[in-house]
Amino acid sequence: MNILSQLQARFAVALKPLVADSDELAKLVDMVRPAQDRSFGDYQANCAMPLGKRLGRSPRDVAADLIAQLDVADLCEPPQIAGPGFINLRLKTSWLAEQLGGRLLDERLGIPPVAAPRTYVIDYSAPNVAKPMHVGHIRSTVIGDALNRTLRFVGHRVVSDNHLGDWGTQFGMILYGYKHFVDADAYRRDPVRELGRLYRVVNRLIAYPEHLEKRNRLLAALADPERLVEQMVAEATGPAGKGPAKPEAVAKARHKAERKVREMQDELAAVESQVVDLECDPSAMHYLAHHAGIAAAALAETAKLHAGDPENLRLWKEFLPACRDEIDRMYRRLDVTFDHTLGESFYHDRLAAVVEDLIAKKIARQSEGAICVFLPGYEAPLIVRKQDGAFLYATTDLATIQYRIAQWKPDAILYVVDHRQSLHFEHLFATARLWGLAQIELVHVAFGTVLGSDGKPYKTRSGDTIGLDGLLDEAVSRAHAIVSQNDDAKPNGAELSEAERREVAEAVGIGAIKYADLAQNRTSDYEFSYDKMLAMSGNTATYMQYAHARAHSVMAKAGADADKLRRSPGRLLIDEPAERALALALLQLGEVFPAVLADYRPNHLTSYLFELANRYSTFWEQCPVIRAESDEVRRSRLLLCDLTARTIRLGLGLLGIRVVERM
Repeated sequence: MNILSQLQARFAVALKPLVADSDELAKLVDMVRPAQDRSFGDYQANCAMPLGKRLGRSPRDVAADLIAQLDVADLCEPPQIAGPGFINLRLKTSWLAEQLGGRLLDERLGIPPVAAPRTYVIDYSAPNVAKPMHVGHIRSTVIGDALNRTLRFVGHRVVSDNHLGDWGTQFGMILYGYKHFVDADAYRRDPVRELGRLYRVVNRLIAYPEHLEKRNRLLAALADPERLVEQMVAEATGPAGKGPAKPEAVAKARHKAERKVREMQDELAAVESQVVDLECDPSAMHYLAHHAGIAAAALAETAKLHAGDPENLRLWKEFLPACRDEIDRMYRRLDVTFDHTLGESFYHDRLAAVVEDLIAKKIARQSEGAICVFLPGYEAPLIVRKQDGAFLYATTDLATIQYRIAQWKPDAILYVVDHRQSLHFEHLFATARLWGLAQIELVHVAFGTVLGSDGKPYKTRSGDTIGLDGLLDEAVSRAHAIVSQNDDAKPNGAELSEAERREVAEAVGIGAIKYADLAQNRTSDYEFSYDKMLAMSGNTATYMQYAHARAHSVMAKAGADADKLRRSPGRLLIDEPAERALALALLQLGEVFPAVLADYRPNHLTSYLFELANRYSTFWEQCPVIRAESDEVRRSRLLLCDLTARTIRLGLGLLGIRVVERM
């Protein structure tokens, strides 16, 4: 049940005699919203003001006409007009109690499946298999998993597909590294770690000339920073002969130029650090001296792999199982699963046909030896085959779309991928439409970056990307300390065994990392902080898990059998303000799912859970449960506790976060 949608539907009926245009009607209906200030009511309609202005009438008179046509007597008290024409709505307490009573035995808590289910393919996580997963994989993995769970819950058919990076240039680099730099003992002990080291070694060596060139270019540009600023200001404020620029325009241009120069200086410091780091490493300099053509050699190894070279294929097949096992171990720890794991290698034999079809349909053509798609409105083309005959990510992505449409017939394909790939997906989707795939909704569910306290991408002090395994270990370790401290401080002594503490710590620690990510607007960057995400108060998973445990514990302390209690006769009593506020929050669960799925933003669900937990906290403080004034009130309040625990468990479960019964 969705209270908001019911009210909006009834307002639509009342508005139709006054509004002929369907788009205007939709905008006015959308102005029926939950009240910002609960003292005015539960919901508020602000549509009388713009409608009155268009009709040339007093908004209060328009509001009165709307109320006269509005049929809400079965669920609301008589609507009230406030201020210049706000319509305030307060739900009947008896209706709230009746609706909540209907949820007592409903496993879905009043959320019906969608009337018109769609088929979604969700592409998320997608790590490169020969490198350990790191902090950069968190966002795609947990956002994609939350959307997967939520879409399934509301009744859509979902196909989750992990498009692994198990082919291409990275393997050419690893093959070259394995043939020249491998530590056989290290590879035997931990093949994934050694393959990751080899990739980093080769990548550093290939990048060194690029870093040198970039350093020299930046040094030349920054030889006289003050002069560079003045030059930028002059270019921004226009050529001479057109009169002096306005002082505010000059000041704005100077501020922008100074910021740009600071960014260039930061970039120079970073690249200088990378150059010095390599030049101070004797083994790296030795490798560099003896492998001057390493970039071309690594590309040659890639080409041999793609051409079916027996040795490179043998090694690739040897590397892959251990890499996949390590990734699967991380997914088990995160409680993340996929219906399919079709990596880039799966599509390799389809790529030539994709390019030939694009050429045949005159969508792609040759340009300077490469095969490109030139798209209206874009300066750079989408390259689908390089001069040397090699295919690119875009080619694989087009083959992937083609396969998914043929295999699963989706209505929509969601790509949960870093915002830095936005231009790639714009090109890809535009090409797919030209290719005749316009009937499929293609969506880039973009997200921001995980930052450290310095405002830069979260890394170790040495500048390395932080491994996901270590990240989870640290969170669980900190959670264990918090759980132990809280358990030891209980008035009647500790309640949890060490095994229980560790189980709770795993749920709390990993849940904290997931929730901290999902609670953000996905398009925003956010600062990673263990202290903030493990806090027992505020919008954190720990706070939600604690609210669930507290609601569960009161049932245990009361000696109540939840199933028998739900089936026992009697009505729910929600006479106290805190009871009513909690009841309304429980019933508003149905309003969350359209908000989450409208633009694929799980933070709407975390915001709802936080508000629910806050209202439960107020209820807990103001409404005695076990020591209630009567058995009838005690039963009713126990049921409110039970419904709260079930709602939090459902919500956190859709976010991929476990709950615990005791903390």
